[in-house]
Amino acid sequence: MSSFWSNWIIILTVGNILACIWLIWWTMRKRAGEAESGDVTGHTWDEDLQEYNNPLPRWWLWMFWITIIFAAGYLAYFPGLGLFQGAGNWSSTGQYEGEMQQAAEKYDPIFKKYAAIGIADLASKPENEEALAMGKRMYLSYCSQCHGSTATGATGYPNLADNDWLWGGSPEKIKETIMNGRTGVMIPHKGRVEGEQLDQLTDYVFSLSGREGIDAASAEAGKAQFLTLGCIACHGMDGTGNQALGAPNLTDEIWLYGASAGVVKKTILEGRQGVMPAHKEFLGNDKSHLIAAYIYSLSN
Repeated sequence: MSSFWSNWIIILTVGNILACIWLIWWTMRKRAGEAESGDVTGHTWDEDLQEYNNPLPRWWLWMFWITIIFAAGYLAYFPGLGLFQGAGNWSSTGQYEGEMQQAAEKYDPIFKKYAAIGIADLASKPENEEALAMGKRMYLSYCSQCHGSTATGATGYPNLADNDWLWGGSPEKIKETIMNGRTGVMIPHKGRVEGEQLDQLTDYVFSLSGREGIDAASAEAGKAQFLTLGCIACHGMDGTGNQALGAPNLTDEIWLYGASAGVVKKTILEGRQGVMPAHKEFLGNDKSHLIAAYIYSLSN
C-alpha cells in the first residue's frame, strides 16, 4: 500500500472518530433555556398527546463513549490505520502460522506413524480404522468440493469409487495424483472432422462400449476416422485408453463428461482439458498418504 492511501485511511478513520466525539459532546451538553424534560415540538395528536424533543438518556450516551474508547484501544493494538501495524504487531498471517505450528506439533507425529504403513494395509486392516477415518475427514475437507462427499464424482470430475482410473488406481498412482496433480488434455478436432464423418466417428466410439441401436455400417465407417485422426495414439487400437497419458477407456461405458451423442461430438470437436491441482506443498507426504488410503479403500 502506498503512503498516500495509508494516510487517506488514517485521516478518514480518525476523522470519523473525532466527529463521533464532537456529536456526543454536542448532544450531552445542556443549552441555555432548555427545559429539563425537553421541548415540546408542537406536534399534537388525539387532542392532548404531544411530542417532546427529549435529550438522549445519559447511560445511552455513555455507552457511545465506551465504544469510542474501545475503538481507540483496538486501533492502537491491532493494525487498522493504514500501514501502522499496531502495538501488538498482530497479523492474520502470523496467527495462521502460529495455529498451524501448534497443530503440527500435536498431529504430525500421528500422521508420520501412519505414513510408515503401506496404503493397501491402511485400507484393508481393521486395526487401521482410525487412520481411514482421518483420511476420510481430510478428503471431505480438501477433495469433496470436486469429487463429492461420497467420492462418486460429477460431470468432468472422476468417480473415485468405481475402480475405473484415468491415471491408474494402484496405491502409488493415487498418492502420486494427489501430490503432483494431473492435467489431462483431449485435443480439439474441429475442422478435421464434421458432418457425416463426425456422426460416423461418434457411432464407432459408442460401438466400442457395446451400445445397442448403433448403425453398424456407420460405425464401421467411423473406425476409419478413428484411425485417420490419430485417436489410437492416446486411446489405443482397441479403445481401452492409456493410463500413462490419462486417456480414458472408451470400451467401459463410463463417461466423464456425459454419454449423449451431443456431448461426445462436443468433446471430439472442442476437446477437453481436465486439471487436478497438486497438493504436495499444501498437504505434504503424510497427509496425502492417509487420503490415498481412504480413496483406495473405496474401490478395493
